[in-house]
Amino acid sequence: MITSYMQDNPSMFGFRASKFILSVLVLIQLLPTQLLAQRSKSPWQTLTGEAPLIIARGGFSGMFPDSSFNAYSFVASTSAPDAVLWCDVQLTKDGVGICFPYVTMYNDSNVRDAYPKNKNSYLLNGVLTQDWFTVDFTSKDLNTVFLTRGVLSRSNAFDNNQNVISTVQDVATEFKPAGFWLNVQHDAFYTQHNLSMSSFLLSVSKTVIIDYLSSPEVSFFRNIGARFGKTGPKFVFRFLDKDDVEVSTNQTYGALMRNLTFIKTFASGVLVPKSYIWPVKDQYLLPHTSFVRDAHKAGLEVYASGFANDFDIAYNYSYDPLTEYLSFMDNGDFSVDGFLSDFPLTASSAVDCFSHLGSNASTQVDFLVISKNGANGDYPGSTDLAYTKAIKDGADIIDCAVQMSSDGIPFCLNSTNLGESMNIFQTPFRNRSTTVPEFNSLAGLYSFNLAWSEIQTLTPAISNPYSRNFHMFRNPRERSSGKLVSLSEFLNLANNSSSLVGVLINVEHAAYLREKQGLDVVKAVLDTLKESGYSNATKRVMIQSSNSSVLVDIRKQSRYETVYQVEETIRDIQDSAIQDIKKFADAVVVGRYSLYPVSASFITGQTNLVERLQKFKLPVYVETFRNEFVSQAYDFFSDATVEINTHVTGAGVSGTITEFPLTAARYKRNRCVARKDTPVYMIPVRPAGLLEIVSPTFLPPAEAPNPVFTDADITEPPLPPVTAKAPTTSPGPLSTEIEIVLMVVKVAVFVIFGCDLEPHSNEPYLATSLQDF
Repeated sequence: MITSYMQDNPSMFGFRASKFILSVLVLIQLLPTQLLAQRSKSPWQTLTGEAPLIIARGGFSGMFPDSSFNAYSFVASTSAPDAVLWCDVQLTKDGVGICFPYVTMYNDSNVRDAYPKNKNSYLLNGVLTQDWFTVDFTSKDLNTVFLTRGVLSRSNAFDNNQNVISTVQDVATEFKPAGFWLNVQHDAFYTQHNLSMSSFLLSVSKTVIIDYLSSPEVSFFRNIGARFGKTGPKFVFRFLDKDDVEVSTNQTYGALMRNLTFIKTFASGVLVPKSYIWPVKDQYLLPHTSFVRDAHKAGLEVYASGFANDFDIAYNYSYDPLTEYLSFMDNGDFSVDGFLSDFPLTASSAVDCFSHLGSNASTQVDFLVISKNGANGDYPGSTDLAYTKAIKDGADIIDCAVQMSSDGIPFCLNSTNLGESMNIFQTPFRNRSTTVPEFNSLAGLYSFNLAWSEIQTLTPAISNPYSRNFHMFRNPRERSSGKLVSLSEFLNLANNSSSLVGVLINVEHAAYLREKQGLDVVKAVLDTLKESGYSNATKRVMIQSSNSSVLVDIRKQSRYETVYQVEETIRDIQDSAIQDIKKFADAVVVGRYSLYPVSASFITGQTNLVERLQKFKLPVYVETFRNEFVSQAYDFFSDATVEINTHVTGAGVSGTITEFPLTAARYKRNRCVARKDTPVYMIPVRPAGLLEIVSPTFLPPAEAPNPVFTDADITEPPLPPVTAKAPTTSPGPLSTEIEIVLMVVKVAVFVIFGCDLEPHSNEPYLATSLQDF
């Protein structure tokens, strides 16, 4: 059209051309302002006002080998329909472009087994590197090389699936992605080996639609930009670590981030590590930077990288990856324009189901969120801080596991053994430890060894169930915060909350306490409830026990709800046993593995336990839910929300007992579960589904089935009468020799395990037996 106009009006063309160019320049200047105006009408604070893009790095690489067929195909069945497939482009010796995570191959494939003698040494970004390189193999050579997991902490169960290396054309043709993102990391390296990444990209773009093209090299964009033309992909400049040097400008990426107008001259967006936006120090968040707003002001979209559910994240997120995503897009100040994630399912649900909910969002799915020792994942369990946070986080029911002091005061603590939940090693009370065969063959300091006034002087310790095997710790800054509360204080705290539905009181060891310690825990609980005004309170009171005799006794004396806890992992329950439970209980608590049995971290099936109990009108509560990804079967994709959704929507449980109430309470309000067409990322996982694609050599061994719960497992004799406890004398102080041994043991533990003798949940024996060595 312009050529025709020039031929018809030669005298006017120069003027019109100059005017046209001026108009284009004005439009370019106005573009950021127009985008901001468009964004102001949207709930999203992205540059365009659109929802953030989900970019699946190498497909679903958090579960399967990066860039493998399984990884790419799994995106469509678990993630947003417009999720973009990411391909790290590498070139082979014959110039074929493949999707492979790095130019070096040892870490993500079995190349060493296929070509043991082809290890080589090259300068890579100025560093002499020894490895197997893609440039040393033709595409035909790589037919015998298979993809494997690149992150060794992830499951190797899919490594022997003969995951072939795909070409760029293969991925585009096979999966027809809604968006295709090619990342070029080492253009200069390929040039040194007489290979042209630019030539390959221009050639492949004739048959493959490239939507996004990223690189950390400025020279790459300068060379290829004009050659693509207006119909080419979006150019996204990739920032590496701030101290790394960009090879073509010889500037650090930290320096380049301060010159975003320069980046805008050749790119429409930037891809940055998430620490550019939310810096982290000592695994705690620092205040967010202005990077996203600065980039948006320059007209650049911002894509954040480094998202993976199975990596350590800031303690502020309470091991919940969904919370991390929300902090980057739903914080009220800014939103990134996209996420580069190894787990696109979680990113998809965060954007679509949980963004912009607000604190007053209505409940979409009905079940009870019951705390486990309060918000035990964020503060020491059973403390005032843990309970306060559980209420703030949206728990419906807060719980108190009742223990008894020697002077008969009921208080809240997870275990009667104080060494499991308190710092007792350096206290003068350690010499009061005793051996209680009914609880443990090793000595411990029990609640009934101390008066309540003495227990109040102890320092609580946060639970760290995965510190020893996985070196995962909870909120170290608050590891000793808060104070224990008596049952009376607990009830008053709950009564003052307008959001709580009720309380759950757990009573254990009643027979032992009556017979051996002269303490009546049942009477103490019922008396405290009455004194606290709960006899006629509107709040629900649930009393739980694994002892039928306790619940029978409570039923005789009160009208409170009773909950029977099945401690064993079971696969079924007899009808007669259910009928027996109905005589003394209004609901049942079971463990997670009783619903979804697990072997080698894979779900092997699903029982019909919930259906059978609910048929007898017994609600089923399930415990214990945790956010740490190591607590979940692989089938839940290292996402606590997926696990909760599967139990609530898939199994139909009536309540979840959790150490992280926020995660469960937020799930109740997500907008996706109420839709007629449930999105794939909010569909319960299929039991044993992953086992169908596990490499045969890595299938978990067959295990004996869990037992069936019978009448005999329920039947107990009535509680014994209270027996007066004979007076005892406290043992004297520890000898100097024992004190020296204790100190030596403490030092040895610190050297060997890298930790002190602070007790951790699920690790009681290290804490108590060494203290009483």
